[in-house]
Amino acid sequence: MSWFVYLLECTDGSIYTGIARDVEKRFIAHQQGKGARYTRSHPPLRVLASESWPDRGAALRAEWRLKQLTPQAKRAYAASLARADA
Repeated sequence: MSWFVYLLECTDGSIYTGIARDVEKRFIAHQQGKGARYTRSHPPLRVLASESWPDRGAALRAEWRLKQLTPQAKRAYAASLARADA
């Protein structure tokens, strides 16, 4: 089973980055206040993008790299994933 790195757009315009096996289930948890501490104070609006990785370690490394990006670069990355899916 794959792991996913996902980007959430929050109500204040910030972007949250995380990993999960089931992105939709994790998004619902974030919306219900049962996700990360960050999303409790910055409720998520939508999933911007997600990307599949073969194992948890690879997903964690990808998450760390994404967290180093600026919000603008994260949005560009999410847009590039959307174009690749189209």
